[in-house]
Order: sequence, then structure tokens, then C-alpha cells
Amino acid sequence: MSADDSDSLIHEARLWKDDGWTARVIKNEDDEGWAVAMFKDGKSEPALVGPWTMGRDKKNPKPLDANAFSTLVKTASEVLRRHEQQRHAALNKSVSITHNDAIVTVMLTIVPDDDDPHGVLKAIDEYDNEIASKRVAPNFSLTRASANAWADKGFGR
Repeated sequence: MSADDSDSLIHEARLWKDDGWTARVIKNEDDEGWAVAMFKDGKSEPALVGPWTMGRDKKNPKPLDANAFSTLVKTASEVLRRHEQQRHAALNKSVSITHNDAIVTVMLTIVPDDDDPHGVLKAIDEYDNEIASKRVAPNFSLTRASANAWADKGFGR
């Protein structure tokens, strides 16, 4: 850990910054209680917002501590991991078809570019060799039927 890293550590009752994460205890806007927001360093939106425990006085929030922070980091990391998996699944699809007595995998990768969103359709043989590739509309629907149709047309060759 560099000197810069140790300077940015904060371990306070309502603010805990460590290990690339910041936990901030905030007033819960939905009710009388408290919430905790977990931010990944460099991000303006929280990765996780959840209820936070009241302190013994039933008025103020329970202070953050190392164990609670560690649990929050694990939970927020898992939320980010699941979001990334969902995003990957939404942008990448594949189907396997049989073409000329061989198994061909047809893959669609959506490129969500702000200026030029598009998809890339690829056909891969059973030895991982690319048979063909073509650009498609970003809303292209990859199904077995559309993959077979492309194959029946010789993969656009």
C-alpha cells in the first residue's frame, strides 16, 4: 500500500473508505430509518443501497465498523458481478446448428456504441475456426432459424 492509499482511508461512524470502496450511512428517504450506500471508487452511482441498523438509542444509526464494511464490500461486489454477467449475457448470444454434417456455432455480439451501435454475427466451426463474419443491426434476433437461414445462404459468401 502506498502512502497515497493510506491517506485516503477513512474509518468514521457514518463514512468508511477503504479497499476501493466507500460506505456512507444516509438518512433513509423512504422511512424514518437509515440506509447505507456502497460506492466503488471512481463511480458516482452507488453499487448497493440497503437498510442500515439503528443504534441503541433508536434514533441514530449504528456506527460502521470493519466487519460490517467487509460484509458490505462482499455484497456490493457480488451485485456488480451479477450486473456484469447480465450485461454480458444481453450483449452476447450463441446457438449451435448442424450445417453440412458439421456442428457450427453462430455467435452474436452486440456493440453498444453511442454513435454506431451494431451487432457482429460470426460462424465458428467445431475446431474454433471462423467460417464467416458479418455486421448486423443491433436489434438482430439470433435464433436457430436465423442461424440456419444464414448458413443455408452460404454465410453470405
